[in-house]
Amino acid sequence: MKKISLAFLLFVAMLVLAACGESEETDTSKEETGGSDLLSTVQEEGTLVIGTEGTYPPFTFHDASGELTGFDVEIAREVADRLGVEAEFLETQWDAMFAGLDAGRFDMVANQVGINPERQESYEFSSPYITSTAVLVVAEDNTDIKSFEDLEGKLSAQSLTSNYAETATSFGAELEGVEGFNQAIELLNSGRVDATVNDNLTVLDFMTQRPDAKVKVVDKSEEAAQSGLLFRKDSGAIVDEVSKALADMIEDGTYDEISEKWFGENVLE
Repeated sequence: MKKISLAFLLFVAMLVLAACGESEETDTSKEETGGSDLLSTVQEEGTLVIGTEGTYPPFTFHDASGELTGFDVEIAREVADRLGVEAEFLETQWDAMFAGLDAGRFDMVANQVGINPERQESYEFSSPYITSTAVLVVAEDNTDIKSFEDLEGKLSAQSLTSNYAETATSFGAELEGVEGFNQAIELLNSGRVDATVNDNLTVLDFMTQRPDAKVKVVDKSEEAAQSGLLFRKDSGAIVDEVSKALADMIEDGTYDEISEKWFGENVLE
């Protein structure tokens, strides 16, 4: 009887060890594949959640009827459509956008996020979908600032985590943090700051919409910058699929239609 009991116990122990080994192998396999793929999740749920400001015309803003629109919004909607899913936009301030992406609130960010080496260390980008240059804007009656070099020791209104904040500080400017371009212009008009650096297309649109605005462009960067759709690191196949969708949009003329609608020209070339 004792021999039978011992054999039975050994058999049970072998089954437990085998189960543990299988469980460890399964867990290791999940770690190696990085868990579920974002593209599969998005397609299964049927929704691509997109982070954006909603206060940055002509890229992402609300029109007279209150509808979210803009160049980036239309690009992102078209990308979602080509992935076979619905675009769902969640609006937030620029400086909270990266934290929201990190926390998984969004699958993707569409908000003129400039591609630079520092961001590429922490995030993934699609292929570029717009090219722009930085311009320096001051009050109409400002005679002290004529170029970027004159920013030394001056106060510039900037979204603190933007490429344009880096441009301003590279020329020695001190920064006044703002939530977006409109607030920067308000501070400039009130005399609380000396300048702001921003995207040439944004400034062009603003001056077209507000020809009475008492601001002027005094300098333009010689270096062009490109923006891409932003993802968390290790987002997987969705980044390539979004880049493919952008390439298809360019090839079939959809990109030109959207670009010409908002800017009157192709803004990628």
